[in-house]
Amino acid sequence: MASAQQLSGNLLYHANQEIKLLGYNGFETIVLAKSLIDTSGNFTLLYKDYKGMGYLETSDKSQLFLVLNEPKINITGTHLKEPDSIKFENSKENLFFNQYAVAHNQREQALAGWKYLLPLYQQANQQKELLTTIKQEIERIEKEDAAFLNKLDKSTMVSWYLPVRKLIDDMPLSAQRYTERISKHINDFRHIDLNDKRLYHSGILDDLIEGHYLLLENGGITRDSMYAEMNTSTDYLITNLNGNDSLLNEVTHFLFNLMEKRSIFKASEYLALKLLTQSSCTLEDNLARQMETYRAMKVGNTAPDIDLHLYDTAFSNSKKLSDIKSSYTLVVFGASWCPKCAKEIPEINQYYTKWKSKGLEVVFVSLDTDSAEYRQFVKDFAFLSTCNFKSWETQAAKDYYVFSTPTLFLLNKDRKIILRPNSIAQVDSWVNYIQLKSK
Repeated sequence: MASAQQLSGNLLYHANQEIKLLGYNGFETIVLAKSLIDTSGNFTLLYKDYKGMGYLETSDKSQLFLVLNEPKINITGTHLKEPDSIKFENSKENLFFNQYAVAHNQREQALAGWKYLLPLYQQANQQKELLTTIKQEIERIEKEDAAFLNKLDKSTMVSWYLPVRKLIDDMPLSAQRYTERISKHINDFRHIDLNDKRLYHSGILDDLIEGHYLLLENGGITRDSMYAEMNTSTDYLITNLNGNDSLLNEVTHFLFNLMEKRSIFKASEYLALKLLTQSSCTLEDNLARQMETYRAMKVGNTAPDIDLHLYDTAFSNSKKLSDIKSSYTLVVFGASWCPKCAKEIPEINQYYTKWKSKGLEVVFVSLDTDSAEYRQFVKDFAFLSTCNFKSWETQAAKDYYVFSTPTLFLLNKDRKIILRPNSIAQVDSWVNYIQLKSK
């Protein structure tokens, strides 16, 4: 293997264990090489064409994080869980990486103490000398950290990785305590090239994106400002990845699921519509279907009718969704095999009598495939249930662009979508609001 890279060493207390070297491709962890540590603790791992971050893992689940940017790296030590015993040969990058990790942690602890004292002494007019000292110490520590990073050879992986890792670590702290740093963090994120191969092989692509959007969500700004900032960052991501369809699909799929999970629906709608109307990129079929729900099933659109194959005789006269005469209808997609559905959908029973008295009917469209499991799940439901046992191939699920469960749509009597609730509790809040409004 003429272009092979090599990681070898001696780890005596891991003798006779399997050892694996793992790296990263985007959001995935991959195995680069694996071998068996011999009875004397020696091992050799050969891998090819990989430059980035990675980690060693032994059979007892001990791990050591590494910079894999050099052709030959040799490590010696006793146990991976004893980092002080680990020594590196032929790897200045790992030496710098570990030096910074230790020193940075100490500096962060000192900074936390000084910044805790800062507001206390700012309020005490008689302590101006001490206040000056605190500010000087904070400035000194921050400059010391920056100086270490600035001295690193710019051709090394660590000179790129450490500032990005620091940004990720700083963002939650800034949202909680150091809000003066937020604007810089936002600007730093919007200048990172997501096409950079170092980022793709860093293992922090997901942390970087999630950390940025959580910073915007928890940064103490108004909801409207939060969405505006998120949309600006989304524009940056799409523009930056323009022409790299493979990575664009990976990043937007991750981001879309993150927004959906956190119920940031205005932001996920913006992302979806932005991609669907942009002709310069090709979306994978599954991702495009997820995005399409925001165009085809947005608030104000008319929801498709649903053919109902009913198992509840109380609704035997209803052949279609449009046959149900009610002021409002809540359509719920779910299944007995969905853990969240199993917890939340039965909760509808406790609200159903009140909801129905306010003109709200409920239709549960199950994506089950097993008749017995479906019947057991719905047997105590007071509301309408229907299933054709075709799972995701259920026509209603396709028509409504359902890609996860549970998914809810609140319709008016004309089947206009008036709300896409993210929980049963939100539906009940909506009913209570309508009730108060009508008084």
